[in-house]
Amino acid sequence: MDAPLARQEIFSGRVVRLVLDSVRRPDGSDARREVVLHPGGAVILPVADDGRLVLVEQYRHPVGVPLWELPAGKLEPGEPPLSCARRELLEETGYEAAVWTERLSFYTSPGFTDERLTLYEASGLTRTGAPRPGEIDHCALFARDDLRERIANGSIVDAKTLVGILMWASDWRSK
Repeated sequence: MDAPLARQEIFSGRVVRLVLDSVRRPDGSDARREVVLHPGGAVILPVADDGRLVLVEQYRHPVGVPLWELPAGKLEPGEPPLSCARRELLEETGYEAAVWTERLSFYTSPGFTDERLTLYEASGLTRTGAPRPGEIDHCALFARDDLRERIANGSIVDAKTLVGILMWASDWRSK
């Protein structure tokens, strides 16, 4: 385990902070680690009464293309993950859910960031609005076979979405 010696903040933005940590490695040598600090977030697995999942399509600038994803968002300061999940489901899809079940929590890419997402399954969906304009390109329902095909042909490639769909499709549940 690396022992922290010093931390230098390189950048602080609206979503993330970048720090440069000086660490002592277990063998006694010193190293530097670039770390993206993220407040964490929630990802939602919205399951309609007919068993289809709600996904959103959103343009993602870092990869230069729109991606089909499970609805998700970052935590606001002091916000519990479930509150974030409820807010993001409504903002991104126009749906509210009667039943919320926490399924798992995971690090998105621990090689360089501390971002941790909590995955909730949301059911008993009711459409009470529309996706927030300008944030989401499309919102659609997908059957299990369609999702399987989209994963196989590489049209669903977002990691949090793959985690959620594969957990759901395998009928595996934690907690």
